[in-house]
Amino acid sequence: MGDWGFLSKLLDKVQSHSTVIGKIWMSVLLLFRIMVLGAGAESVWGDEQSGFICNTQQPGCENVCYDWTFPISHIRFWVLQIIFVCTPTLVYLGHVMHIIHKENKMRERLLRPAGTMLVKVPKYTDDKGKVKIKGNLLGSYLTQLVVKIIIEAAFIVGQYYLYGFIMVPMFPCSRKPCPFTVECYMSRPTEKTIFIIFMLVVGCISLLLNLIEVFYLLCTRVKCGSRARNHKINSAENPASLLAPRWPTAEDSLKQNKKNMELEMSQSIGGSLEGAKEEKRLLSDH
Repeated sequence: MGDWGFLSKLLDKVQSHSTVIGKIWMSVLLLFRIMVLGAGAESVWGDEQSGFICNTQQPGCENVCYDWTFPISHIRFWVLQIIFVCTPTLVYLGHVMHIIHKENKMRERLLRPAGTMLVKVPKYTDDKGKVKIKGNLLGSYLTQLVVKIIIEAAFIVGQYYLYGFIMVPMFPCSRKPCPFTVECYMSRPTEKTIFIIFMLVVGCISLLLNLIEVFYLLCTRVKCGSRARNHKINSAENPASLLAPRWPTAEDSLKQNKKNMELEMSQSIGGSLEGAKEEKRLLSDH
């Protein structure tokens, strides 16, 4: 198996431009898939074809039976799975690098005397180069997540239909040029079954993390959008909404009735005082 160093360096760059769940997914990929595949699984499957023995001396029978039983080696299948799963992430990294390069040029233009020329302001990165996942970048991030979910699920289903999830020790084979139905045996089937189940569990965990990240981003987006709309409605930036008519509530009716009663009482008291003064004036005149 080839060297994974170059791919690991690229994936390390993606970590700084991902969410918390995306960083966990990256750690699972690097530790439990790439490292385990390179350190342990390759040595277990190193003698797979040489250890595949059939009870016949017919030339070519063992090769034909091995090709029929395993159309593709488990190791090569998992290598293809990792490469295909990482491809959408690397495409997203290319998009991020393009945005960072473009917005760095915008900052350089802002530092120059622009005169009357209009210059766009960076909106996806800050002065330290940290990326904010929003707008078109959020769409790109969600797209690569959905593609990874589809690829991950397709490889899990494909592994099941190719050779299942349990390595049996004996395989009957009746293909030409075998003279009859022969029995072929695989070396270390139990150890290989353990690795198959382990890689299956790690693949399911990666699939689950991708699903959780999609729901997390969608919920965060919906929550932020509702907050922004409420702020726009209730702020002074939208004065028309502040002047809009409002239907009276029960509390408003009670307050208005109380004011009316106080006004009537003050008017009645004022009227009685005026009457008393007028009567006193008439008596004094007489």
